[in-house]
Formats: sequence, structure tokens, C-alpha cells
Amino acid sequence: MNLACMNHPHENKAQYPWIFLLSSLGFIVLLKHTLSFLQWVHSTFLRPSKDLVKYGPWALVTGCTNGIGRALAFRLAQRGLNLVLVSRNHEKLKTVSHEIETNFLGIQTRIVAVDFSKDASSCIWSIEEAIRGLDIGVLINNVGITYPRACFFHEVEERVWREIVRVNVEGTARATRVVVPGMVQRRRGAVVSIGSGAATVVPSHPLFTSYAATKAFIDRLSRSLHVEYKLYGVDFLCQVPLYVATRMASKVASIEGESVYVPSPDKYARAAIDHIGYEPQCTPHWAHSLQWCFARSVPNRVLDAWRLSIGLKRREKNIKRTSP
Repeated sequence: MNLACMNHPHENKAQYPWIFLLSSLGFIVLLKHTLSFLQWVHSTFLRPSKDLVKYGPWALVTGCTNGIGRALAFRLAQRGLNLVLVSRNHEKLKTVSHEIETNFLGIQTRIVAVDFSKDASSCIWSIEEAIRGLDIGVLINNVGITYPRACFFHEVEERVWREIVRVNVEGTARATRVVVPGMVQRRRGAVVSIGSGAATVVPSHPLFTSYAATKAFIDRLSRSLHVEYKLYGVDFLCQVPLYVATRMASKVASIEGESVYVPSPDKYARAAIDHIGYEPQCTPHWAHSLQWCFARSVPNRVLDAWRLSIGLKRREKNIKRTSP
């Protein structure tokens, strides 16, 4: 009998704790991912939406004549909220107002034609006058602009990046300051700011840098105010869309239309409204949240190189198109 070939009982016992530890760690990791998946399914498909009228009978929507803003305005009207519609084109505002009041009987609208890219302080004065005496329960900070084309930072005209800062940063901050005091006094309200995957999902957004930076400001502003005003019953939420089939996406990113991963404004708005009052930061549409999950598993240097290559191709395409 070859004793050298026999397993020593003490050696086997010494291995058991390691096997148990590794098995436990594997189970914990599996459980964590399973719970995360179930939570995503619940919040995306099963969780009931909140009654937004409880925040107050009126909602204010900026940038509401096209794309996501327009779709959000219609969804809010469908939920029974009267609307203060804010955008720069008076004729388009009248059209949206008429369509909402025609399609949703009993819903009232007010329109405010202002251009945040010119003088944000005068814009806010006009909004203050329009909402005087109204119980604004929901604010949608949707107004936002970006570069007309892909550019290196030093190539962007000063007028362009100043307008981006005025609209995306100052416009959002000032509109929020207008409604928050009333919400604090009433101890209820919801402020939804539309961020961007350019500032949250990917680590960088080269050749659209100023736009991404302003959207990062919106994200941090919203998340901090969520903590700051939770005690007053005011919910702050930064919603992070990726590509939506809007005119801006078509112009800047050559998005030709709706697809599985590029929802229409109405489909995005439907998901966005259902998330109001829950997490302080979210990607409402299921397809966008899947893309965000995938992006988290990719190294930053790979995402940086991918975004840079896209930006350079768009810049080159624009140069060829404008060259004589």
C-alpha cells in the first residue's frame, strides 16, 4: 500500500474553508446581479406611476414645441395637469397650446415666448409674471441646445458656446429658482431636468465638449438639490436619455428615425413620466438603460476612443459638405 498516494485528512480539512469562502462569494455576486435585474424589471415595467396631480395642478415645461419637450407636455396634459408652455417661438407655442386644449378637454394652458440664449434674466421675469398665482407642482427643465456641428473646442465660435451655457446652465438654474420657493412653501413638488448620456453614460464626449459639460452641471445640480430639498417634500430628478428620434438628434448625429434603441419622443416621454417621483437619477427608457449597463462594462479608454472616432467622422463629413 502506497501511503504517499493517500490524501492526508488534515489537508482535506484545510481546503474546506477556502471552498466554502469561494462558493459564498460566488453566491453573493450572483444574488446581487439577480436582485439588480429584478429591480430593473420592476422599475421599468411593473412599478406603478405616481399621481402627478398630487404635486399640484400646474406643470411648467421649457423647450416644449419640439421633440421630447413637446411629447412630455402632451403626456402631462393626459395626466390631468394644466400647462405653462415655455419656448422661444410664439407661433409654435400657440399651435401646441391649441392642440393640447383640443385633445384634452378641461386642460388649461398658458404660453410664454422667451429665448434663453439672449437674456436669461428677462426670460425669467416673463415666466414669473405668467405663473403668478399658479400652483406649479411639476417643472420640466427640457430646454437645451448643442453645437450645430462637431468641432474641436478651439473651433467653436464664442457666440455658440456662450449660448449653450446660457440656455443649458443658466436657463435651467433660473427656471428652477423660480418655482422652488413655492414648492417649499407648499411642501410638495417635482423638478425634472433632462440631462444627457453625453455627460453621464460615457466618460467623455469629444468634439461636443461644452454641451457635455453643461449637461454634467445639470446632473450634479439635480442630484444635489434632491438631497437638499427632500426634507421639504420636493423631488428632484435628472433623467438621462441617450439618442431619441428628434430633430436635434437627426441634425447632429444623423439619426434617421425611430429604432429599437432610438425611441420616438412619445415613447420616451411615456417612460419618463412614469419615473417622476422615484430615483434622483435614471434612464427611463428600457433600451437606453440596457445601453448604459453595457457601457459600464466597457473600459473608459475604449469608450473614449469610440466617441472620438465618431466625433472626427462627423467633423470630416461636415467639412466635405461645406467645402466649395
